[in-house]
Amino acid sequence: MPIKVLIIDDSALIRQLLTEILQDSPGIAVVGTAPDPHVAREKIKALNPDVVTLDIEMPRMDGISFLERLMALRPMPVVVVSTLTQKGTDAALRALELGAVEVVAKPLLDIRAGMIALQEELVAKVRAAALTRPTQRIAVSPGRPLTVDPALSAAGRIVAVGASTGGVEALQRLLVDLPANAPAILVTQHMPRNFTASFAKRLDTLCRMSVCEATQGQRVLPGHVYIAKGNAHLELGLSGAQYICRLGDGPPVSGHRPSVDVLFHSVAVTAGAAAMGIILTGMGRDGAAGLLEMRRAGSRTFGESEASCLIYGMSKAAKDIGAVEAELPLDRLASAIVA
Repeated sequence: MPIKVLIIDDSALIRQLLTEILQDSPGIAVVGTAPDPHVAREKIKALNPDVVTLDIEMPRMDGISFLERLMALRPMPVVVVSTLTQKGTDAALRALELGAVEVVAKPLLDIRAGMIALQEELVAKVRAAALTRPTQRIAVSPGRPLTVDPALSAAGRIVAVGASTGGVEALQRLLVDLPANAPAILVTQHMPRNFTASFAKRLDTLCRMSVCEATQGQRVLPGHVYIAKGNAHLELGLSGAQYICRLGDGPPVSGHRPSVDVLFHSVAVTAGAAAMGIILTGMGRDGAAGLLEMRRAGSRTFGESEASCLIYGMSKAAKDIGAVEAELPLDRLASAIVA
């Protein structure tokens, strides 16, 4: 059966171009289009699409408000297709927090040529979305107290976390449950360059730990989370006896920059048995080989279980090669870090 797609966008030109692009791809059928969320609501009921593409800025109701209602009442795979200016980037990040599977940036100029150039990305993200299993979102509350765990000794300990599709929401849920004195955490999340700073700032408002976008040479300290910068590999390094962040612009590894494999490899070499590796939801194999290196170096290694993954790809790949000592649902991983 083909993947049934509903396109929601107030631009007739974009609706036409998206229809042409997706219809030309084997195994995808555009079953309808809608100029705004009100029309879309009725078409979702009538057409039962497998995937929805959603613009953010629309009349009558904005895409974020529609997405929030949709994921509360009828969770389904959503790919945001929007103009990602800085304002739009914040909105797109909010969409990922609400459960959107992927985002695609519309071109600002020469729209027809720009959209055609995006065909491969659009098709891949629609196909990936169709494999996901969205569920009703668990709200994350800001302003949590900066409590500590007096029994926790985090000195010299490192936690490395890798995620891709579905990782924005998963990382929120993981990190908000950790105490302010948790071990230092390095995170590689597959994310565009202009997203990671906003993502780090958002997490910093929610978490007990301090969260930032990693910078070159930055000291790695307990109670802090360091997010890999978009389009730059993040590695754990040493300066004397101090752990530091290292950023690199080397070629993509496992198809990605930043790459989870690059982070995990550096942690295996630099921290070994003093580290823990966690691989979360995502498509593909990035992180599997690196997590196996960590396990062989004496690190503890965990994967997110299929039951809680938006897409059980990266975690499964790591499990299949023996890199994961145990799989746990997302809501138990914070306890595993503290333990």
